[in-house]
Amino acid sequence: MTASDQDLAPPPDPHRTADQAARTPTGRRTPHRRLAAGLVLLAVLLVGAALASLVVGTRPIPFGTVLEALRDFDAANPDHLVVWELRLPRTLVGLLVGAALGLAGALMQGVARNPLADPGILGVNAGASFFVVVAISLLGVTTLTGYVWFGFLGAAAATAVVYGIAAAGREGATPVKLALAGAAVSAALTSLTTAVLLTDVVAFDQFRFWQVGSLAGRDLAVFWQVLPFLLVGAVLALCCGRVLNTLSLGDDVARALGQRVALSRGVAGLAVVVLCGAATAAAGPIAFVGLTIPHVARAMTGPDHRWVLPYSMLLAPVLLLVSDIVGRVVARPGELQVGIVTALVGAPFFIALVRRSRLAGL
Repeated sequence: MTASDQDLAPPPDPHRTADQAARTPTGRRTPHRRLAAGLVLLAVLLVGAALASLVVGTRPIPFGTVLEALRDFDAANPDHLVVWELRLPRTLVGLLVGAALGLAGALMQGVARNPLADPGILGVNAGASFFVVVAISLLGVTTLTGYVWFGFLGAAAATAVVYGIAAAGREGATPVKLALAGAAVSAALTSLTTAVLLTDVVAFDQFRFWQVGSLAGRDLAVFWQVLPFLLVGAVLALCCGRVLNTLSLGDDVARALGQRVALSRGVAGLAVVVLCGAATAAAGPIAFVGLTIPHVARAMTGPDHRWVLPYSMLLAPVLLLVSDIVGRVVARPGELQVGIVTALVGAPFFIALVRRSRLAGL
């Protein structure tokens, strides 16, 4: 091509560039029909996991009794009470929290362009934990519905501080600066949290049940409180798919394609704040879900974030509910909290991912 031909060549089309991200590593386009069918199958799998969460537990309840309790509740029937008062709320909260963590993890890895990125990188867990401890120790908050609001405020405040620190300077909030700022703020808030707990035994006793990450003890009030935040966050996240495809090409290329990088990253960051803040406030800090699920989704869909995001939204609650079921079964008559089970599942995956990243020179 001559120099004059290059001058006459049309600029690259950002939509075409985003569509190219849907191609598999072999260069062939992943059929949209197959991906849509995969979403339907995942939705069916999620319904099955939710039903299993209602049936399986320390007290086994027949499936027919569960359906009867949902259709025609009888307050005099102890099995109906278990379904309505205990298992249905924790299942609904698990669905919301899992979807939020899956979406937030996919967003974080897309924005940071780092396969090891996790929602906790923004200081969400540390901020939520610190505000919950302050609420217990100084304000005397003793109910879970009270923890939710303080946990959400803490997560949002910490993330805002991290983004403000990272955005300072000429280059703005680059992925590396976000990671460094998140690590620094998390370390500072964790130290403050520990200092408060060491001086307040009552606060420590109440905080430790929230800190482990659990769906147990959550009621429908928690579900309705976090639902609006998670819906808003999910809508924002699902609208970021094409934007993340463009950002994955690098900031300079994204700007050349007409993308407003700072605004796009800010919208995605806002979605992460809302999703992680509400999820952490409702169930406590649950590790590894936001890290592992996006990798599973990408293995099924390819790198196109327009598919990675909805796949992550369906896969994460499946993992969370199944982990919660396992926790109820393996320690009868007690139970393991879901945060412990997800950590046991996610830690080996994380180690394998780090080893693969080192071998790839990342």
